Order: sequence, then C-alpha cells, then structure tokens
Amino acid sequence: MVSNSFKSLLVAVFSVSCLFFSTTLPAQAKDAPGGEEAKKEAPKLNPAELILEHVGDAHEFHFFTLSKHPVTIPLPVILYSPAQGWSVFMASRFNHGEEVYNGYRLLEKNYVEENHLDPKIYKAGKIFAVDASGKPDASVKVYDLSLGRNAIQVIISVLLLVWIMSGIAGKYAKGQGVKTAPTGFQNAVEPVITFVRDEVGKSNLGDKYEKYMPFLLTVFFFILINNLIGLIPGTANVTGNIAFTAVLGIIAFIVIMFSTNGHYWGHIANPPVPLGVKPIMIPVEILGIFTKPFALIIRLFANMISGHIIILSFICLIFIFGAMNTALGWGTSPFFIALAIFIYLIEILVAFIQAFIFANLTAVFIGQAFAGGHDHEHGEGHHDDAVMV
Repeated sequence: MVSNSFKSLLVAVFSVSCLFFSTTLPAQAKDAPGGEEAKKEAPKLNPAELILEHVGDAHEFHFFTLSKHPVTIPLPVILYSPAQGWSVFMASRFNHGEEVYNGYRLLEKNYVEENHLDPKIYKAGKIFAVDASGKPDASVKVYDLSLGRNAIQVIISVLLLVWIMSGIAGKYAKGQGVKTAPTGFQNAVEPVITFVRDEVGKSNLGDKYEKYMPFLLTVFFFILINNLIGLIPGTANVTGNIAFTAVLGIIAFIVIMFSTNGHYWGHIANPPVPLGVKPIMIPVEILGIFTKPFALIIRLFANMISGHIIILSFICLIFIFGAMNTALGWGTSPFFIALAIFIYLIEILVAFIQAFIFANLTAVFIGQAFAGGHDHEHGEGHHDDAVMV
C-alpha cells in the first residue's frame, strides 16, 4: 500500500508540473526575440558526459565553482617526452586548461569544441605537447605518469588504514582492551573486527580462520575507507573504478590459488558427475576458477558506481527541466534534491554492505579452495546467502 501510494504521488507531482509549466514552452519559443537563434546557441547539457567526467580520474580535486572560479586542490603532474625529457609540476600551472606550461596543454572540453579538434584523438582531460603556436600536437608522444585523484586517494586511504590500525594495535599491546575495557575509537572498531572474525572468518574458514584474518580484515577496512571517502563531495569514487576493483580481485584470486590442494584440483579434473556429463562439467569447473574473482570485481564496481550515477542523474534532471522552463526547474528541484539525499544516505549503508560482501565472498572462495570445492560444510550455505545479498 505504501509503495502504491508513493508511486501515485510521483505521478501526480509530475502531471501537475507538466500541466502548469509545459504550456508556456511554445509561446516562449515563438514569441521571444531571437528565440530560434537563442535555442541554437544555448549550450546543451550532456548528462552522460557529465556523469562520466565526475566518476573518472582528473589532475585535481574539484569541490565547487564560486563566481566562475573553481575551488580545487591541484595534484602533481609527471610527464616524460622523448623530445623534452622529464617535466614535474603542479596541475595549477595549466590554470584549468586555459594556459600552456612548459610546452604542454591540458585539454578541456570547451577548448576541443572551440578549435574543432577531433574528440577521438584530442580527448578532454588529457595532456598534449603543443607546437609553436600553442596548439596541441598528437604526433608528439607524451607519457603521462601523473598522480591523479584516484591514485592520491588510494594513498590517503592506505595511510588512514595504517594510522587507525596501528593506533588500535598499540593500545592492545599496552593491555588496553585486554585487561581493561576498550576506549575511544578502539571501542567503535573492536565490534566490527569481532563481527568480521565471527561472520566471515570462522563461518567460512573453520579452524584455519586465524591464518586468513589479517588479509580479510585488511580488505574489509580498505574497501570500507575508500567507500566512505568516495561519498565526500569533490573526492574520487575509487571503488567505482574498474581498475581498482580488478586489482583487489586479482589479489583475492592469488590468495585463493595458494589455498588450493590436491582435492580441489582433483574435483575440477574429475568432477563427481556421470561419465557422459564430465566433458561438459570439466570446462565449466575450469571456467569457475576465473568467474569467482570476476564476480568480486564486477559486484563491487557496479554497486559503488551506480549510486553516484543515480545521484548525479537526479541533479541533472533539475537542469534539464530548468532548460525547458525556469519555473519548472525551480518547482521540481526540492523533489529531486530530496531523492538525491535519500540515495546518498542509502549509499552510506551500501558502503558497509559492499565491504562485508567482498570480504565474505573472498572467505567463501578460499574455504572452497582448501576444502575441495562445493562440498565445504562451512562455506556452502554462507555462499548462497552472500550471493543473495
């Protein structure tokens, strides 16, 4: 009943908005002086391009723009060209793509469009060497080894992880939390560590859980920290980057492979099925070795990037409606802002859930590796539950 009422409310709000505001569009288009020319000259909003630019890498952390002046934190630029050698400087030297520095230019979308450059060759956001007239020259090879916002954010998250865990470990070494009750931030992290130990380690790995707990805890907290930092406006959505999740998946794959035994490989080479089905099942079992880490990679990537895309889509709808009619844009903006805030709050919950799922599924796959695959008494049920999540 609540769901149907909510849907009805959405339909009613949209219908009333269209009824009151959309009727003014034809008159504005016809009666406004130079209406057709203004329509042609007005810049068009490209939601897909805007969303991809937000979730992609960059040479700066961009927070907001105040009176046409971007508020950013520039990052180091490291370039190598056979013609010019090494160049190291800050991205602020480019003045957001408006200036040439040391023979290089950072291309912006407006510059590419104004100079009628081929966007397939001269991609916005990339650095090119320039000729004597200051125009980019794609024929000059430039190796960009810069520390983008994704790389910087990973470094920050690693430092945060080491700092937090080192501080907590130091307290335990002094007996705080062992002989006495934990205090401060230690008191907040200890239940999480206990939860991961009991629900991820012991449940899926049995008596061997202690051997893998350092790895599982590191993966859990590393993903969690990056998920939470990525929710801060202006930062990078690192866990929504397929390259980042691919590295985590490859590391998990290596750990799984080193945990295998003869029974595991025997199960793959000679699955316990009727003889006529073996030619079909053997390739399936071999494929399953690689689909497990692939599932980890895609699951984390898709879940963490989808929330950002949904939030940006709601914000884009405000400007799309505003381009149709100013009153319609202002009238619908509170509704779309409320939806964006709602999704943002859900994303905080998703940040914890996805860190848990990645660690849990990794433990399940490790448990299957040293227990012989599908007949692992501890991991099978939890694997089904985790996939359902």
